[in-house]
This record gives sequence, C-alpha cells and structure tokens, in this order.
Amino acid sequence: MHLKKRGIDVRIDETAQITRPELVEIGNHVAIDMCTYISTAAIIEDYIHIAPQVCVIGGAKALLVMRHFSALATGTRVVCAGDDFRKGFLNPFIPLEYRHVINKPVILERYASTGVNASIMPGVIMAEGSVVGANSVLTKSTEPWMIYAGVPAKIVGERSSELILRGAKDLGY
Repeated sequence: MHLKKRGIDVRIDETAQITRPELVEIGNHVAIDMCTYISTAAIIEDYIHIAPQVCVIGGAKALLVMRHFSALATGTRVVCAGDDFRKGFLNPFIPLEYRHVINKPVILERYASTGVNASIMPGVIMAEGSVVGANSVLTKSTEPWMIYAGVPAKIVGERSSELILRGAKDLGY
C-alpha cells in the first residue's frame, strides 16, 4: 500500500481497506485493525489505534484528522461527508446538482476516543481528552475532557487528565 506518508511501527491488517492510500498520512506507532474501511483523506498522527470494523466514509474530498493518542473503538462509524437527508437525492451516483452534500472534516484532538459502535457526524471536533460512549451518536463538537453518551450524545461526566498527560510527557509529547 503506497501511503502519502508512513511512519515507523505501523501495523495495517491485511483485511483493512484504504481506498485512497495516496491521500493518507500515518505517523508512528499506529495500528489499523481488521476489516477497517477508510474512503477519505486522513491525517493520522502518533500512538493511534483504529480498532476492528471501523468505517470512515465521505470520499476523496473528505478528511479525517486523528491527533496524537486518539483512538476509534470497534465498530465506530465516522461520516466526514454525506448527503443531507432534507434536500435532494441520497445517492453518490446522482449528479451533485441534484444533491446536497455536507462535507466537513472530522477531527479527534489529542487523547480523544470513542466507545464501541459510536457514530460521529460531519464537522464534529472531539476536543482534547473527550470521549463518546458506546452506541452514542455525536452530532456536535465536544468540550475538553468531557464524557459524552446517548443519541444524540450529551455530557454525562468528566475525565481525569492527570495520568494521561503524565504518560504523554514521559513519551516526549
């Protein structure tokens, strides 16, 4: 696979599918597990884990950014671009003039993570240290170090940053 950039200690399972590898930059110490599908451009920094069966969709003009130490849990769905259900056709084979596509990058800042089967919609920025719980749908950007859950996801708690930040500092970040 000829990625735009590939760091050291990168493990991509043979069943993972990256449809546009020339648009994907991967840093150091990254694992992309089995049955992962990525159809967008991506900037994946250091110490990243993308668990099995993650799906990142939106096409060549869409973008996923994962900052250092962020993670996507098993079954997470990230929609970086998609049709607006309120307007036009809902089919990528229909000409754009008959569709209304929402195309906004999804960004996971440092230490942000998802729970199993979470969904993230276009334009969401997961702030530093924020997490979204299992089976939740994140439709709006988050606040730092907050825990979100539900459909749509709302704040349900707060994370402690002490151990995480100390560990990152020890690793040189």
